[in-house]
Amino acid sequence: MSEIKPTDPAATNAGEEKDWAAAKAFFDSLKTRKPRPPKPQYAVTIAVSSRTLFNMVAERKIYEEEGVEKYVTFQQEHENEPLMPGVAFPLVKALMTVNSRLRQLYPDSEELFDIVLMTNNHAQVGVRLINSINHYDLTIERFCMTGGQSPIGYLKAYMTNLYLSKDGEKVTEAIEEGIAAATMFTSGDVENQLSDTQLKVAFDGDAVLFSDESEIIAKQRGLDKFFEHEQEFENIPLKKGPLKCFLEALGKLQRKFYAKNERMNCPIRTYLVTARSAASSGARVLKTLRSWGLEIDEALFLAGAPKGPLLQMIRPHIFFDDQMSHIEGAKELGTVAAHVPYGIGQKYHKGELIEQPVNDVKDKK
Repeated sequence: MSEIKPTDPAATNAGEEKDWAAAKAFFDSLKTRKPRPPKPQYAVTIAVSSRTLFNMVAERKIYEEEGVEKYVTFQQEHENEPLMPGVAFPLVKALMTVNSRLRQLYPDSEELFDIVLMTNNHAQVGVRLINSINHYDLTIERFCMTGGQSPIGYLKAYMTNLYLSKDGEKVTEAIEEGIAAATMFTSGDVENQLSDTQLKVAFDGDAVLFSDESEIIAKQRGLDKFFEHEQEFENIPLKKGPLKCFLEALGKLQRKFYAKNERMNCPIRTYLVTARSAASSGARVLKTLRSWGLEIDEALFLAGAPKGPLLQMIRPHIFFDDQMSHIEGAKELGTVAAHVPYGIGQKYHKGELIEQPVNDVKDKK
C-alpha cells in the first residue's frame, strides 16, 4: 500500500491563493451583473437545505409515498416550474440585502454572506433548483447535492458558519460535529411581514448562545438554587453554546458598518430573547457577552413570560431556541422559529421531564 505524503501547509496555502487569484482575475474579466462569490475563508457561510429555501411539501409527499424514482422523474418533468418560496427564503433575501450594502461600502471585501445550497437531492433534481434560484434572482452559486447521502460531512469543507435544515437528525449530527445548526419550522406566510432592509436575528440564551450549565441547575434543583448560583458566579463567564460562533460572525459584519459610521443604519440587528429574570440572573449573561467581546443590540428578559407576543413585535427573520415549547409558541404567532437540539432542555417539554437524565439513573447491579 502506498504511503500518503504529508502536505506542507504553507505550500498548500500558497497554491490555494494562486488558484483563487487566477479564478478572480478570470471572473473579473467577464462582464456580468452577478456578483462574484466571496472567498470561503473570509465569508460568513450559511448552508440551507432545499426544503428550507423552497416549499417542497408536495414533492416530499411523492418521495415518501411513491419512492425516489418517481420523485426524481416528477422534478425533471416540472423543472421549468419554479418552486415556491420556503421558510428560509426571506432570510436569504435579507442576507443578500446586507451583502449589497457591504459591497457599496467595501467594493473589494471578501467579508460577506455566502449562501450554499446543501441538499441530499440527486443531481438530476439540480436543474429545477437552479431554475428556481434564477427565477427569484437569488445569489447562490455554491451547491452540494449528495444523491441521497447525508450532506453533513461536507459542512466543514464548505467552511459553514450556520446550517439550516428541516431534518432534525441532520441538525443534531451537525451540532455534534461542532457546527452551528438549527431545524427550521414553517409558520405560515410571513415573507411580506418581515423587513426587507434589515436582517433581524433573535437568539435564546441558555443552550443556544451559552452552554446549558445553568439551565441544568434550574431544571434539576429549581429556580431558587439557579438564582443563587447565577449571583454567586455572576463574574464567571458562561461557557459557549452551539450558536455563539454565529453571533460572532454577525458581529464581525456589524463592525464593518460601525467603522463607516453606520451604526444607526446597520442592516443587521441582533436580539437576546431569554426567559431569565433580569435582576435575579441577567447580569451574568450580559457580562459573559462582554467578556467575549460581543455586542447584542437588544436584550429582552422575560422572567418566564411567553416569548411569542414579543417576537411578534420584533418580527425576526429567524429566532433560535433550544426548547420546543418556545418554538411552538413563536410559530403560533407567525414567527420563523428554528430549534437548536442541544442541552438538557431536550429532556423536557413545557417543564415536564420526558426523559430521565443519565446522571440520575442509578446503576442497577
